[in-house]
Amino acid sequence: MNTENGRMYILAAWSLIAGLTIFRIFYSGAFLLVADETNYWQWGRQLALGYHDNSPMIGWAIRLSTELLGQTETAVRLPSILSMSVACLFLVAMARRYISPAAAFNTALLTQGILEFNVGGLLATTDALQAAGWAGASYFVIRGYESGKWSHWLLAGFWFGFGILSKYTMVIFLPGAYIFGILSKEHRKQLFSIRPYIGLFLGFLMFFPVVYWNAVNGWKSVRHVAHIGGANESFALHIKYFGDYLGSQAALLSPLVFLLVIFAWINVFRKDGQQWIYKYLFWTSFPMFAMFAILSLHTRVYGNWPGAGYLTASVLAAAFYARRKSSKGERPGIGQRIWPWANVTSYLLTAVLLAHVVWPILPLPKHLDRVASETIGWKHLGRNAEIAMKTMPRQDRTFLFGDSYQLASELAFYTPGQPQTVSINKWRRPNVYDYWWEDKDILGWDAVGVTIDSKDHKTKLIEVFERVDDPIKVEAFRDPIFGKAKRSREPANVFYIYRAYGFKGGLRWQPKNKSDIRAAGR
Repeated sequence: MNTENGRMYILAAWSLIAGLTIFRIFYSGAFLLVADETNYWQWGRQLALGYHDNSPMIGWAIRLSTELLGQTETAVRLPSILSMSVACLFLVAMARRYISPAAAFNTALLTQGILEFNVGGLLATTDALQAAGWAGASYFVIRGYESGKWSHWLLAGFWFGFGILSKYTMVIFLPGAYIFGILSKEHRKQLFSIRPYIGLFLGFLMFFPVVYWNAVNGWKSVRHVAHIGGANESFALHIKYFGDYLGSQAALLSPLVFLLVIFAWINVFRKDGQQWIYKYLFWTSFPMFAMFAILSLHTRVYGNWPGAGYLTASVLAAAFYARRKSSKGERPGIGQRIWPWANVTSYLLTAVLLAHVVWPILPLPKHLDRVASETIGWKHLGRNAEIAMKTMPRQDRTFLFGDSYQLASELAFYTPGQPQTVSINKWRRPNVYDYWWEDKDILGWDAVGVTIDSKDHKTKLIEVFERVDDPIKVEAFRDPIFGKAKRSREPANVFYIYRAYGFKGGLRWQPKNKSDIRAAGR
């Protein structure tokens, strides 16, 4: 390939990433924040070295962004948008350096269309920030293996630290990167140098504040992670959740892209996949998928958990299947034939879903339309909550609450004035609000609270209040462009606003049994 063509490929890759980053910035203000996003925004308002649910970087980043740009949806989402773009730039740089400029462009083409990367690069979640850490660490680790320079190993450590400060699953990067070094004769010598370990020490030093926070808070974050990983379930292996796991991966990547990734991993062990860079991409991607596949044999796994591993897998798929020439007279392999269709279907799936978020083009029933249930009605609810607050007799001693951290966080962002809110966790699960509020802070106060999709919460609320009024029903609608008129008027969300008086105590989660790992150390 001549130099001019190579430059054009790289320019096209950069332009594609830059153009879609600008699109995401503008698009990010077109729909309301989902509950996890407002929860992370609340983290930013309550800065700490660690949080109950995950690593703290998302809260820190949102605080910085909103301090600079204001309390808007775009400001909350900007750290994720930029982080995913940084991740893709690292992948393009890796493909360009170790494979070819054409592979770099095709890496950009593939990554910009994948639904999971678009969702992670739009919503304010931990996934995009971890993606930047994973891609950055992947790039600088291989540079360190190649050159042995202090700068490369220290930057590898920094990006690993950034990743683990973003999401705990970043630790899965380490064994794969180390196994590659052990197995590669060309790079093994670097593991006998102190430099990789100093880089690793830097990464863990960055993470030390989170360790300290856990140590002084009864390791509750660790307990939470253990619980969602099935620690409370009796040990058993079964395939009950394995099919769900594979299905979720195919849905988030698009089925054809998922097939390409599987083919690419297999191809590493064939004759044309023996270059060391392909093996490195395998060891920095497949272990993430494999570890959660194994976990799915024990407990349910969320579809986004292995997402970071698909970053380097995308480089591998692009290298193997994008415009690869077959031997004379030989038909293109199935991967090469799937490649264009995989890109078309992934872009189409992403485009339809992003359009549906703003314009309801899919005639989905309520129970299948997760977009509607998570984005519709929050401003409407916030205005009604404010009206209810103004009717309370003791407004200076009245707090606003949700019966879950999700509702409490949405109320905090969308109620005019963005007041501090309380989550009554007694019937749900422990979460970050347990660290911000104690019963003594609001004992005897009145409250306005919100529950969702059920009007029978009064019997529960009377456990923690002296008196509770009948609820005010608030409906939030979305009108699909297609579909029957009756369906179009079905509310996307139904909220119930309660006026309650004389808080008696009972904010904290009450474990149903003492063996629950989350209950230890309470």
